[in-house]
Amino acid sequence: MDWHTELETIRSDMADFNAKQPASQKGFGILHHEALAEGVLSTKQKELISLAIGIAKQCSYCIGVHVQACIAAGATRAEVEETVNVSVLMGGGPSLMYGLKALEAYDQLKG
Repeated sequence: MDWHTELETIRSDMADFNAKQPASQKGFGILHHEALAEGVLSTKQKELISLAIGIAKQCSYCIGVHVQACIAAGATRAEVEETVNVSVLMGGGPSLMYGLKALEAYDQLKG
C-alpha cells in the first residue's frame, strides 16, 4: 500500500464529505482538536492511543492519519512498535496484521 496516496484519498474523501455536511465536520473538528490538545497527557501520547484504537478497530484510514500525526508529534518507530504490541494484547491476531500496516505506514511516511 502506498500510504502517501492513501492519505491523499482520505483527505479528498473527507473534504468532499465536509463540503456536504459542514455542521457535522465542525462538531467533529472541535472534538478532535480538543481531545488531542496537550493536557495531562501529551499530544504524542494521545496520538499513540488513537493509533492503538485504530489498529484494534481495524481502520486503515485511521492508521494512516494517526501514524502521520504520531510522526508530527515526535513519535519514534520504537514508540509505534510498542503501541502495536499493546494493540495486539487488546485485539489479538487481527491487531497484529493491522499493526504491521501501521509500521509500514510509519516507514513510508517518515522517510
